Amino acid sequence: MISRYITLDEIRQLVLKNVDFKVIDKRSKDDITRSILLQVIMEQEEAGTPILREEVLLNIIRFYGDSMQHSVSHYLELSMELFIDQQAQFKEQVKQVLGSAGNPLHALKELADQNLPLWRKVRQELLKNIGLRGDSKDRSDGN
Repeated sequence: MISRYITLDEIRQLVLKNVDFKVIDKRSKDDITRSILLQVIMEQEEAGTPILREEVLLNIIRFYGDSMQHSVSHYLELSMELFIDQQAQFKEQVKQVLGSAGNPLHALKELADQNLPLWRKVRQELLKNIGLRGDSKDRSDGN
């Protein structure tokens, strides 16, 4: 167990890296992980484009103390899990489409390399149909 002071940004970095942790108050020995995570969310919401619109926040507050509070909590957890699963599937599909390197330019090059023989064949057939052979020798002869 590591014991030290930590900033909210360091907490955020741990979350982004999927590191399990607990934040324990040094004086009281209370687990304050939830309140620290809420502070990280608040900081992120204020710093950029918020994820939680005001109406969403109002509705969440309205469910506290309501008979549906547990159901809403469970629903939000399941919805987030489903969203994360779908996001992972989407990323995997994009990775497969773009190729193993995950580089869009690499994927476009592969597509061009695959289509080049077809393009050459179509070009030759088109030129043959209009009376040209389609190679550089024909063009130099003035045809």
